[in-house]
Amino acid sequence: MNKAQLNKFVQNFQHHQGIIGKDKYFNSSVLIPLIFLGDEYHFLFEKRANNIRQGGEVSFPGGEFDSDKDKNYIDTAVRETVEELGIAKEKIQVIGSMGTLVAPMGVTVDSFVGVLNINKLNELKIDEREVARIFTIPVSYFTEFKPSEYFVRLEVHTQKRSEDGGMIDMLPVKKLKLPKRYQKPWKGGEHRILVYETHEETVWGITAELVYEFCKLINQ
Repeated sequence: MNKAQLNKFVQNFQHHQGIIGKDKYFNSSVLIPLIFLGDEYHFLFEKRANNIRQGGEVSFPGGEFDSDKDKNYIDTAVRETVEELGIAKEKIQVIGSMGTLVAPMGVTVDSFVGVLNINKLNELKIDEREVARIFTIPVSYFTEFKPSEYFVRLEVHTQKRSEDGGMIDMLPVKKLKLPKRYQKPWKGGEHRILVYETHEETVWGITAELVYEFCKLINQ
Protein backbone atom coordinates (compact mmCIF):
# COMPACT_ATOMS: atom_id res chain seq x y z
CA MET A 1 0.00 0.00 0.00
CA ASN A 2 1.44 3.34 -1.03
CA LYS A 3 0.46 6.82 0.23
CA ALA A 4 -2.08 7.37 -2.54
CA GLN A 5 -3.77 4.06 -1.72
CA LEU A 6 -3.80 4.93 1.98
CA ASN A 7 -5.41 8.30 1.24
CA LYS A 8 -8.04 6.54 -0.87
CA PHE A 9 -8.68 4.10 1.97
CA VAL A 10 -9.11 6.97 4.43
CA GLN A 11 -11.64 8.65 2.13
CA ASN A 12 -13.64 5.43 1.77
CA PHE A 13 -13.31 4.62 5.48
CA GLN A 14 -14.86 7.94 6.48
CA HIS A 15 -17.99 7.08 4.49
CA HIS A 16 -18.09 3.38 5.35
CA GLN A 17 -20.58 2.70 8.12
CA GLY A 18 -22.87 -0.15 8.95
CA ILE A 19 -22.49 -3.91 8.96
CA ILE A 20 -19.15 -5.41 7.97
CA GLY A 21 -19.58 -8.11 5.32
CA LYS A 22 -23.23 -7.25 4.75
CA ASP A 23 -23.09 -8.67 1.22
CA LYS A 24 -22.70 -12.20 2.60
CA TYR A 25 -26.15 -12.02 4.21
CA PHE A 26 -29.64 -12.30 2.75
CA ASN A 27 -30.35 -8.56 2.68
CA SER A 28 -33.95 -7.54 3.08
CA SER A 29 -35.98 -4.48 3.93
CA VAL A 30 -39.37 -3.90 5.57
CA LEU A 31 -41.77 -1.05 6.08
CA ILE A 32 -43.41 -0.71 9.50
CA PRO A 33 -46.76 0.70 8.32
CA LEU A 34 -48.84 2.99 10.52
CA ILE A 35 -52.49 3.81 9.84
CA PHE A 36 -54.55 6.38 11.73
CA LEU A 37 -57.87 4.73 12.61
CA GLY A 38 -60.42 6.19 15.00
CA ASP A 39 -58.31 8.42 17.21
CA GLU A 40 -54.95 6.64 17.24
CA TYR A 41 -52.26 5.03 15.10
CA HIS A 42 -52.30 1.30 14.44
CA PHE A 43 -49.63 -1.07 13.15
CA LEU A 44 -50.68 -2.85 9.97
CA PHE A 45 -49.62 -6.50 9.89
CA GLU A 46 -49.72 -9.15 7.19
CA LYS A 47 -50.30 -12.84 7.59
CA ARG A 48 -48.24 -14.45 4.86
CA ALA A 49 -49.83 -16.82 2.36
CA ASN A 50 -49.27 -20.49 3.17
CA ASN A 51 -47.54 -21.36 -0.11
CA ILE A 52 -44.61 -18.91 0.22
CA ARG A 53 -41.47 -18.69 2.34
CA GLN A 54 -42.38 -18.55 6.05
CA GLY A 55 -46.02 -19.06 5.12
CA GLY A 56 -48.64 -18.48 7.80
CA GLU A 57 -46.44 -16.15 9.83
CA VAL A 58 -47.15 -12.54 10.78
CA SER A 59 -44.90 -9.91 9.24
CA PHE A 60 -44.60 -6.38 7.96
CA PRO A 61 -44.51 -5.82 4.18
CA GLY A 62 -41.03 -6.26 2.78
CA GLY A 63 -38.64 -8.52 0.96
CA GLU A 64 -35.21 -9.00 -0.56
CA PHE A 65 -33.17 -6.06 -1.82
CA ASP A 66 -33.02 -6.17 -5.63
CA SER A 67 -30.19 -4.10 -7.11
CA ASP A 68 -31.90 -4.18 -10.53
CA LYS A 69 -35.01 -2.47 -9.14
CA ASP A 70 -33.90 -0.65 -6.00
CA LYS A 71 -31.46 2.22 -5.56
CA ASN A 72 -31.46 1.71 -1.79
CA TYR A 73 -33.23 -0.13 1.00
CA ILE A 74 -36.00 2.46 1.25
CA ASP A 75 -36.87 1.65 -2.36
CA THR A 76 -37.10 -2.03 -1.43
CA ALA A 77 -39.43 -1.39 1.50
CA VAL A 78 -41.72 0.88 -0.55
CA ARG A 79 -41.72 -1.38 -3.63
CA GLU A 80 -42.64 -4.45 -1.61
CA THR A 81 -45.37 -2.54 0.25
CA VAL A 82 -46.89 -1.37 -3.02
CA GLU A 83 -46.80 -4.90 -4.44
CA GLU A 84 -48.12 -6.70 -1.36
CA LEU A 85 -50.77 -4.24 -0.18
CA GLY A 86 -51.87 -2.81 -3.52
CA ILE A 87 -51.39 0.76 -2.38
CA ALA A 88 -50.25 3.67 -4.53
CA LYS A 89 -46.68 4.74 -3.86
CA GLU A 90 -47.85 8.33 -3.41
CA LYS A 91 -49.92 7.28 -0.39
CA ILE A 92 -46.87 6.02 1.52
CA GLN A 93 -45.13 8.64 3.66
CA VAL A 94 -41.78 7.30 4.83
CA ILE A 95 -40.87 8.88 8.18
CA GLY A 96 -37.38 7.46 8.54
CA SER A 97 -35.15 4.51 9.32
CA MET A 98 -35.21 2.49 12.52
CA GLY A 99 -31.91 0.78 11.73
CA THR A 100 -30.73 -2.64 10.61
CA LEU A 101 -31.55 -5.85 12.45
CA VAL A 102 -29.14 -8.78 12.02
CA ALA A 103 -30.84 -12.13 12.54
CA PRO A 104 -28.83 -15.22 13.58
CA MET A 105 -30.00 -17.18 10.52
CA GLY A 106 -27.93 -14.96 8.23
CA VAL A 107 -30.48 -12.27 7.39
CA THR A 108 -30.27 -8.50 7.65
CA VAL A 109 -33.45 -6.45 7.85
CA ASP A 110 -33.31 -2.72 7.15
CA SER A 111 -36.41 -1.26 8.76
CA PHE A 112 -38.31 1.92 7.92
CA VAL A 113 -41.37 3.51 9.47
CA GLY A 114 -44.06 4.87 7.19
CA VAL A 115 -47.60 6.23 7.38
CA LEU A 116 -50.18 4.86 4.96
CA ASN A 117 -52.42 7.77 4.01
CA ILE A 118 -55.67 5.84 3.72
CA ASN A 119 -58.89 5.94 5.72
CA LYS A 120 -59.98 2.29 5.61
CA LEU A 121 -58.35 -1.08 5.05
CA ASN A 122 -60.70 -1.85 2.16
CA GLU A 123 -58.82 0.78 0.16
CA LEU A 124 -56.02 -1.79 -0.09
CA LYS A 125 -55.99 -4.60 -2.67
CA ILE A 126 -53.67 -7.23 -1.23
CA ASP A 127 -51.74 -9.62 -3.45
CA GLU A 128 -53.30 -12.92 -2.37
CA ARG A 129 -50.36 -14.86 -3.81
CA GLU A 130 -48.23 -13.44 -1.00
CA VAL A 131 -50.64 -12.19 1.65
CA ALA A 132 -53.43 -14.27 3.22
CA ARG A 133 -54.91 -11.40 5.24
CA ILE A 134 -54.10 -8.04 6.84
CA PHE A 135 -55.11 -6.68 10.21
CA THR A 136 -54.29 -3.78 12.50
CA ILE A 137 -53.56 -3.47 16.21
CA PRO A 138 -53.24 -0.13 18.04
CA VAL A 139 -49.68 0.91 18.80
CA SER A 140 -50.87 1.59 22.36
CA TYR A 141 -51.44 -2.15 22.89
CA PHE A 142 -47.74 -2.82 22.44
CA THR A 143 -46.62 0.13 24.55
CA GLU A 144 -48.81 -1.06 27.42
CA PHE A 145 -48.05 -4.80 27.32
CA LYS A 146 -44.55 -6.25 27.40
CA PRO A 147 -43.75 -9.25 25.21
CA SER A 148 -42.96 -12.70 26.59
CA GLU A 149 -39.34 -13.80 26.27
CA TYR A 150 -38.23 -17.24 25.13
CA PHE A 151 -34.87 -18.60 24.06
CA VAL A 152 -33.51 -21.05 21.52
CA ARG A 153 -30.09 -22.67 21.59
CA LEU A 154 -27.88 -22.20 18.55
CA GLU A 155 -25.22 -24.64 17.38
CA VAL A 156 -22.48 -24.28 14.78
CA HIS A 157 -21.96 -27.22 12.41
CA THR A 158 -19.05 -27.57 9.99
CA GLN A 159 -20.67 -30.50 8.14
CA LYS A 160 -23.98 -31.17 6.45
CA ARG A 161 -25.59 -34.34 5.17
CA SER A 162 -25.79 -34.84 1.40
CA GLU A 163 -28.78 -36.25 -0.47
CA ASP A 164 -27.17 -39.71 -0.61
CA GLY A 165 -26.65 -39.75 3.16
CA GLY A 166 -22.95 -38.87 3.20
CA MET A 167 -21.36 -35.96 5.03
CA ILE A 168 -20.08 -32.83 3.30
CA ASP A 169 -17.41 -30.67 4.89
CA MET A 170 -18.53 -27.06 4.66
CA LEU A 171 -15.44 -26.10 6.65
CA PRO A 172 -12.68 -28.75 6.11
CA VAL A 173 -11.28 -28.66 9.63
CA LYS A 174 -8.79 -31.50 9.18
CA LYS A 175 -7.47 -30.25 5.83
CA LEU A 176 -6.99 -26.74 7.19
CA LYS A 177 -5.28 -28.13 10.31
CA LEU A 178 -7.68 -26.37 12.62
CA PRO A 179 -8.12 -27.55 16.22
CA LYS A 180 -9.80 -30.97 16.26
CA ARG A 181 -12.65 -29.74 18.50
CA TYR A 182 -14.14 -27.88 15.54
CA GLN A 183 -14.96 -31.18 13.83
CA LYS A 184 -17.89 -31.48 16.23
CA PRO A 185 -20.80 -29.03 16.62
CA TRP A 186 -20.17 -26.32 19.18
CA LYS A 187 -22.52 -24.10 21.10
CA GLY A 188 -23.21 -20.76 19.47
CA GLY A 189 -25.07 -19.26 22.40
CA GLU A 190 -28.73 -18.55 23.07
CA HIS A 191 -30.98 -16.37 20.96
CA ARG A 192 -33.88 -14.42 22.47
CA ILE A 193 -37.32 -14.77 20.89
CA LEU A 194 -39.92 -12.10 21.68
CA VAL A 195 -43.61 -13.01 21.51
CA TYR A 196 -46.72 -10.82 21.66
CA GLU A 197 -49.93 -12.83 22.05
CA THR A 198 -52.72 -10.64 20.67
CA HIS A 199 -56.42 -11.12 19.99
CA GLU A 200 -55.63 -11.31 16.26
CA GLU A 201 -52.48 -13.39 15.82
CA THR A 202 -49.24 -14.25 17.59
CA VAL A 203 -46.63 -11.63 16.68
CA TRP A 204 -43.15 -13.02 17.20
CA GLY A 205 -39.59 -13.24 15.91
CA ILE A 206 -38.19 -10.46 13.76
CA THR A 207 -41.55 -8.68 13.55
CA ALA A 208 -41.87 -8.64 17.35
CA GLU A 209 -38.30 -7.34 17.67
CA LEU A 210 -39.13 -4.42 15.38
CA VAL A 211 -42.33 -3.65 17.30
CA TYR A 212 -40.39 -3.79 20.57
CA GLU A 213 -37.70 -1.40 19.32
CA PHE A 214 -40.36 0.96 17.96
CA CYS A 215 -42.07 1.07 21.36
CA LYS A 216 -38.76 1.68 23.11
CA LEU A 217 -38.33 4.81 21.02
CA ILE A 218 -41.82 6.00 22.00
CA ASN A 219 -41.22 5.32 25.69
CA GLN A 220 -37.92 7.17 25.63
